[in-house]
Amino acid sequence: MEAGGSKSRLERDYVYIKDRPSNKMSQHPTLASQPYSSTVSISATEEWEKELLEDPKNRLALSALSSHDPKAVLSQRSATIANTQIFNVKVELEGAPITNQRASGRCWLFAATNVFRVAIMKRYNLKEFELSQAYLFYWDKLEKANYFLEQILETVDEDLEGRLIQRLLEGPVGDGGQWDMVANLVEKYGLVPQSLYPDSFNASSSGAMSGLVTSKLREFALELRQLASRSSDAKQSLGAAKEKMMREIHLMLTVMLGPPPSPDKDITWEYHDKDEKFQSLTTTPLKFAGELSSQASIKANSGTNVHELFSLVNDPRNKYGQLLSVNRLGNVVGMRPVRYVNVDMTTMKTACISMLRHNIPIFFGCDVGKFSDRDSGVMDTDLIDYELGFNTRLGLSKAHRLMTHESAMTHAMVLTAVHVIDDKPVRWRVQNSWGEAPGSKGWFVMSDRWMDEFVYQAVVDPKFVGDEVKDVLKQEPKMLALWDPMGALA
Repeated sequence: MEAGGSKSRLERDYVYIKDRPSNKMSQHPTLASQPYSSTVSISATEEWEKELLEDPKNRLALSALSSHDPKAVLSQRSATIANTQIFNVKVELEGAPITNQRASGRCWLFAATNVFRVAIMKRYNLKEFELSQAYLFYWDKLEKANYFLEQILETVDEDLEGRLIQRLLEGPVGDGGQWDMVANLVEKYGLVPQSLYPDSFNASSSGAMSGLVTSKLREFALELRQLASRSSDAKQSLGAAKEKMMREIHLMLTVMLGPPPSPDKDITWEYHDKDEKFQSLTTTPLKFAGELSSQASIKANSGTNVHELFSLVNDPRNKYGQLLSVNRLGNVVGMRPVRYVNVDMTTMKTACISMLRHNIPIFFGCDVGKFSDRDSGVMDTDLIDYELGFNTRLGLSKAHRLMTHESAMTHAMVLTAVHVIDDKPVRWRVQNSWGEAPGSKGWFVMSDRWMDEFVYQAVVDPKFVGDEVKDVLKQEPKMLALWDPMGALA
């Protein structure tokens, strides 16, 4: 406590775990009288083991948990039964087919294009349709390489061993991204149907390509820093050197992903509509994307212009009603930065339900690995009973998980339905991008409690939030460090 009995800044800003009754294992009546030791005592561990194995429950846990995946052993059937694929609020057109990002980290591009495609399917009367995720992936890799080299030039005076430079070097062209980053790509490069630029091997299995490009960019970073140390104005004097580097990166990406369509050159898309009528459209990628803002597309998409969507986040470490951004996080130099409007979960969920009622799917970001099962497609805080097996609970709050880097946005998916009882959401339908094998033919379901704890972001239409939320976009953002969990790329 601070002087005068007032709360410290930490106590004011962060949510703390409430006290709870101790379980049998955590009761230590003589703890206060135990002498402090900075080392692990062999005799103490022997005593702990003896006490542990005296309990039949612990012997059963040892037998089960030492030979099987703890998540599978401790999975609760009741949670799986409760999370059915039945919903009373559902968008009329969810989009098909179920997509598959395969062995890549492109979930954000799949989630975004799965939102975009619904508007296109309505506009062109389609039964099934996919946009080319690989097209955006190609340009994102190239733009991230340029963004990285620009960051290196801007930070030549920073210590190479310092946290900032090491973070920049950690993953200059990672597969992940954020909504504002895909918005930049679509604005600059447009969109194309998948049939005109399908996945190459390295789009579907991106590890080797990303590793090679990353290695080269790290080499370039050291070279630029060395050259900059000899110049009073690095950017003015190193233009030729940087262009040569970008040309090499362009070569690597092009031979591994294939030459993409030019953003402003004509493409011809031939297709059958859902009435099996042949159709042909000649346009450019930029015009094809721009069509989403046409009056016909907006009308077909329940009045929503997908180019106007923006991110709500729930970060209980920070003040609600505040604009957040992340320092040096982006992909396209000179375009929109990553911006988040921080709101409470009630505000976020209310906007999501309103959008679903108006037939608009929702891009969202979450920590998909927590209390979830890939096979069943269930995400529920009651799914795995860790206390049953280990006599202890995982007690961190959402704020604490962010504070300790225990949790972050690791995956992006799409909401298409919600089940509401007495005006309160109970469970949500989730369109994933892992193919049809996981979940219910590729569809997942999350409990509302899981949403509270592990969903961090929802991308919404401005007309489904109040003016007080939209006005936050006019603020100067609070800048979070590049290594902040909210800077994680889904």
